[in-house]
Amino acid sequence: MARILQIETATAICSVALSVNGETISFKEEQGQNLHAANLTLFIDEVVKNAGLSYQELDAIAVSKGPGSYTGLRIGVSTAKGLCYALDKPLIAIETLEMMAAGFLSENAAYSGLICPMIDARRMEVYTSVFDAQLNILLPTEAKIIDETSFADLLSQQTITFLGDGAAKCADVLTQQHARFDNANFNSAPYMSKLANLAFTNANFEDVAYFEPFYLKDFVVTQSKKQQAQG
Repeated sequence: MARILQIETATAICSVALSVNGETISFKEEQGQNLHAANLTLFIDEVVKNAGLSYQELDAIAVSKGPGSYTGLRIGVSTAKGLCYALDKPLIAIETLEMMAAGFLSENAAYSGLICPMIDARRMEVYTSVFDAQLNILLPTEAKIIDETSFADLLSQQTITFLGDGAAKCADVLTQQHARFDNANFNSAPYMSKLANLAFTNANFEDVAYFEPFYLKDFVVTQSKKQQAQG
């Protein structure tokens, strides 16, 4: 039996779930700015208690590894690694965009088109990749600036459903006939359950000491105009 605690903090949504053999039995999440640092450990404690388990009864910790928010990923991964050290449990890393695509497919079992999860990376840039309905990767993860020509070759042939907090801002640009948009929240820890269970079954674990989030882009500290004026 695989009892896995799952942490998703790649976006503004702070989400925690607990699954048994790939089925979610408890979860807690909330959306808002700067929630992760204050709420993540509280959510974890609530989820574990609601599942009727102790921390030591967990078999693994899974975390959404990115891409996504630098701060959110850092908090999520640091918390997951801390639990792994304290409990002597293995660490599972789930690629965030794959989790989003898996979540969409779990809610749309008959869907046969392509899925393009998008995470907002500011302005018209998103972190994105493209999957088919079997979760095969057609376009690898990248930071992409979206314009009217984006995904034109694929959209000329088949439907692509865009989802995630990066997709909404692209709706006015991606106006091709085969473009679809799903506004549901797929940055949710329960959508990690089946992927995490598969990773556990295959003993696909990370080195807790050396694992780092998949930031995709280097974190750049920017100065405010006031700071720039002060030199």
